[in-house]
Amino acid sequence: MAKKAKKETFEEALGRLEEIAEQLETGQMPLDKAVKRYEEGVRAYMYCSSLLKHVERKIELLTQEGDTLKAEEAPDFDPVE
Repeated sequence: MAKKAKKETFEEALGRLEEIAEQLETGQMPLDKAVKRYEEGVRAYMYCSSLLKHVERKIELLTQEGDTLKAEEAPDFDPVE
């Protein structure tokens, strides 16, 4: 049975996105490599964005419930990278 790949944390994905942005800002990359890095950056951005949206929704649910916390209403999230 194959092992599941370790899910990237928000902080890891954000760090990767920052690294990609710094590399692209230098303008020292050949165009084809820059486009590939840009695509990787877009994927990292979308992954971070989906994680943030999930957390926002979970906070909304918890806030709506007041003193009665019902975190089970926010299903576990499995972002697609």
